Amino acid sequence: MPSEAAVWSILFLPVTAFLITSLIIRPFLNRYSLLSGLLLILCLAVAFGLSLWALWAVNVAANHGVEFPVHTWLDLGDAQIQMGLLLDPLTAIMLVVVTGVSLMIQIYSQAYMKGDAGYARYYAAMSLFTASMLGLIMASNLVLLFVFWELVGLCSYLLIGHWFDRPAAANAAKGKVINSSEM
Repeated sequence: MPSEAAVWSILFLPVTAFLITSLIIRPFLNRYSLLSGLLLILCLAVAFGLSLWALWAVNVAANHGVEFPVHTWLDLGDAQIQMGLLLDPLTAIMLVVVTGVSLMIQIYSQAYMKGDAGYARYYAAMSLFTASMLGLIMASNLVLLFVFWELVGLCSYLLIGHWFDRPAAANAAKGKVINSSEM
């Protein structure tokens, strides 16, 4: 059976790639922005392996699910906001799908984004997007589900408007539809 820490790692590996890219690579090592892509690919490869392990563990479990304790995140008198992980068959399959597809996208993006001025920014946004998707899948309550849903929307906005200096991309990020005569 996978430990709770191993399952949390599936979520926190892309978060780590986001933090390292945003706080270290982009501001201080932007000349070596290729590191941001390689870091995310490495984190996603490990997360994909852990996802396969989690899927295997769910399939061999007696009740086809793995139970983890719920942790109190915020205590507001009578109200509590708790954090926890959900690991059932559907969650395990979706973990494999999201980490696998995201890994393939990042490998393809290495060549596609080569030489782009916003290379590290792209990989930071993709790291956060992947982490948000994984959090959405594993959320054990509606508060976490809502937080990760909003993060997915924010990352979608950032990725759609990646080339913000192009009017079509900037308008698409804002949801503005333009016809071909305005381009």
